[in-house]
Amino acid sequence: MASNSHRAAPFYGVAAPFRSRDGLSTRAVSGTDEIQLRIDPFDLEDEITGLHTQVRRLKHQMGIMKAQVGVKNNMRRLNKAVIKSGSNHILHIVTFGLVLFLIVYLWSKISRK
Repeated sequence: MASNSHRAAPFYGVAAPFRSRDGLSTRAVSGTDEIQLRIDPFDLEDEITGLHTQVRRLKHQMGIMKAQVGVKNNMRRLNKAVIKSGSNHILHIVTFGLVLFLIVYLWSKISRK
């Protein structure tokens, strides 16, 4: 790829900044109303690479945003389900853990003797 003298474009915005003023120039042809137009060539591959990089960044951000929305919606549904059921699941889990701890503790005390 040919080196491009233009700076990279900002993350949001056009693919490349405006070209230099010397990019387009007109010269009057002597004695006629015709105009000659000279356009400086630019490297399309660099422009395409810059656009590709910006699209990849946007896709990555959109993926993260969709994941965050999905987690938020699932947490909302889970909270509604727990409130709707009205049962004491957490109390049952804590009680089970305490009973299990007590059984393991007593079993370890009895097995040492």
